[in-house]
Amino acid sequence: MPLSTPSTAPSNGTPTAVARPALSPAAAEYADTARRIREASLGSNAAFEKLSYLTDRIGARLSGSPALEQAVIWAKDALITDGHERVRAEPVMVPHWVRGTQSATLLGTVTREIPVLTLGGSVATPPGGVTAELLVVSSFDELEARKAEAKGKIVLFDHPMSPKGNAGLAYGEAIAYRVTGAAHAAPLGAVAALVRSLTTRSLGAPHTGSLRLLEGKAKNIPAACISVEDAELLHRLAMRGEKPKLHLTLRPETLPDAQSANVIGEIRGRERPDEIVLIGAHLDSWDVGQGAQDDGAGVVTVMQALTTLRSLGLIPRRTLRAVLFSNEENGRRGAAGYAKAHDQELVAHVAAFEMDAGSGTPLGFMTEGEQPYLSEAREYAALLAPIGAGSLVAGYSGEDVQALKPAGVPLFGVMLDLEHYFDVHHSAADTLDKVEPEHLQKAVAALATFSFIVADRPGSWRAPRPSSAQP
Repeated sequence: MPLSTPSTAPSNGTPTAVARPALSPAAAEYADTARRIREASLGSNAAFEKLSYLTDRIGARLSGSPALEQAVIWAKDALITDGHERVRAEPVMVPHWVRGTQSATLLGTVTREIPVLTLGGSVATPPGGVTAELLVVSSFDELEARKAEAKGKIVLFDHPMSPKGNAGLAYGEAIAYRVTGAAHAAPLGAVAALVRSLTTRSLGAPHTGSLRLLEGKAKNIPAACISVEDAELLHRLAMRGEKPKLHLTLRPETLPDAQSANVIGEIRGRERPDEIVLIGAHLDSWDVGQGAQDDGAGVVTVMQALTTLRSLGLIPRRTLRAVLFSNEENGRRGAAGYAKAHDQELVAHVAAFEMDAGSGTPLGFMTEGEQPYLSEAREYAALLAPIGAGSLVAGYSGEDVQALKPAGVPLFGVMLDLEHYFDVHHSAADTLDKVEPEHLQKAVAALATFSFIVADRPGSWRAPRPSSAQP
């Protein structure tokens, strides 16, 4: 899930117009290769067919669930079927949190059921639930100002995600209320916390996600998300002085860690097979919906990018490695496990790409900060202008590849149009029907083209490392 997109993007996540550079001599050498990849990608529906199987036959894939392990087996088998090399499932232990039952009832002058989704990692209420008055606040500052009122209350954070400006940045600003709202309310004596869903367009569906303790705080309280509509209803009732009450029952369980795996497949490099360009996405999802946007679309794009190159006989100088990470959503254990298992070869990772921003049309790529290689990289990105994906900007590359950042690996994220991504993000509405096959085709073309060039070009964008440096 993207925490930010480039500051050059307007409200729908689409970058502002950037002058299209003429092809440099270096980029021109790859023009015919880029055309072949584009034509093959746009002429194939294989990525959507893979996604159809993953979503309709396997479905939601929360860490620790049997469905995630079915997805591991499916992905490994699919990579073998497509003819890739060194296909394997590398074991990793992941959290095993189970949602359990959940319900909320509004009591008082207005009585009705309130749909809730327990936040990942939440503790449970007592078996019979809790009944308490609501304290509705719009910000952490307001909670601090009203902290004397919090004891014995259910705190509702009704903090809207801004509908204006950049969607990824708006999500990044609002996410703190979901992730740490309960941790802020617990020390004040609150008995539970509710959070307004992170979306700007809602049809009554709550959007879940993970939470965590604040540093130095040992206590947490039950926490759940509610829809935008219900958050605003409860806020209006509070503003009228009606002191709404809720009966809230959340019965999640945290079980012992479970065995899972990162799934890996490769095209071995023809000249420098020990140097690696990684393309990755995360195989797990939340336990609602089908995990189509987050991150099934990324998974099949990575798989099909590798397959498209192989089908065209395009073998780069370096090894191109696809990694389908386990447990991005509630722990990032897959990314940490990969970095640990491959610590001795991280110095040989030339670049890493992540695809985890839904299934909007591709716009280009983001890389971490104003890197010295940006100018040259933009020359290669210009080859993707025919499908509208020719932009390369400074921005956030993705959650999983952050594990490679301390080793100095150049990081890239596939930049997609986010206009409708957060409409369904982490909700029951994240289903296959929201995915446009044409967008997947373009994403495959963009990722396959750019990652192939980075893996094939003579030089490396890695900063020189002292000979004594350890990865």
